[in-house]
Amino acid sequence: MARLARELESQVLKLSRKERACLAQRLISSLDQEVDADAEQLWLAEAERRLADLKSGKVAAIPAERVLKKVRAALR
Repeated sequence: MARLARELESQVLKLSRKERACLAQRLISSLDQEVDADAEQLWLAEAERRLADLKSGKVAAIPAERVLKKVRAALR
């Protein structure tokens, strides 16, 4: 397997940058085939909690423009 992997790597590195990026994305996606049902359920519960907080007035929404302006300033 190690020899095959080295041979594949050698061939892949001859691909264009765009082709390598596409291949990398497909390979990474192939690793994420399993869905963690617990994590998915926890994220759903969190999203519902946040929506309820927003609707009840417990938290206030921040306009995207303001958030992006703050982020851009922090990155400078």
